[in-house]
Amino acid sequence: MRIATWNINGVKARQGQLLSWLERESPDIVCLQEIKSVDEAFPRAEIEALGYNVETHGQKSWNGVAILSKLRFDEVTRGLPGDESDEQARLIEGVFSTEGGVVRVCCIYLPNGNPVGTEKYTYKLGWMDRLIRFVETRLTLEEPFILLGDYNIIPADVDARNPKQWVGDALFRPESAQRWRTLLNLGLTDAMRAVTDAPSYTFWDFKTFGWDRDDGIRIDHLLLSAQAADRLDDVVVHREMRGGEKPSDHVPVEGVFAF
Repeated sequence: MRIATWNINGVKARQGQLLSWLERESPDIVCLQEIKSVDEAFPRAEIEALGYNVETHGQKSWNGVAILSKLRFDEVTRGLPGDESDEQARLIEGVFSTEGGVVRVCCIYLPNGNPVGTEKYTYKLGWMDRLIRFVETRLTLEEPFILLGDYNIIPADVDARNPKQWVGDALFRPESAQRWRTLLNLGLTDAMRAVTDAPSYTFWDFKTFGWDRDDGIRIDHLLLSAQAADRLDDVVVHREMRGGEKPSDHVPVEGVFAF
């Protein structure tokens, strides 16, 4: 089974690229972030025509997440619990039945948090604290659990072409890194680092022309419960999508599993 994450950076702007990629690659499950669309405006019919079931948690102009799946959804959860006042659409989870049993796939768009020293950074850290509590409850189920998406976290120096330029940024701050380590210490496995120690960038900034110099960072991640990590075969970064016409600044990252 192939399960991918992709920050699409606006599904309306990238609809052609998304449909072409789905038709060409045909992954089993795709988690999208930053769809920037209300549920009613999402191109559901076009994606369903390619054989996918579609569930969204949208928001006008900002944020928004979606799961596209060739498997039928057994359950769908929208929103991160722990703060009823939080209206930002940043989490959607689907449960699927496979021949080998249940698989739980949770798509997240973690807050950027910049600039540091503002309420945006406070919100990022609070969101991560809530995510940690959420993951703790999911891990008690002792089932394959895949937590994937745009984390807006650079885990280590190897995950940035020029790590010094990110010092002080919300993506690379010690407080953010500490919460990332807490997630790992719960028993989650960083899928990319389970298969390679090499730099594997997933984002190149438009503003700095990062793609032209391969000045990238790795911020799109798949974290796996022990039951999912045992089934991991490979991780594929679809770099070719960044060099295409009207690309997102992120590329799809795909986990290959023996489900």
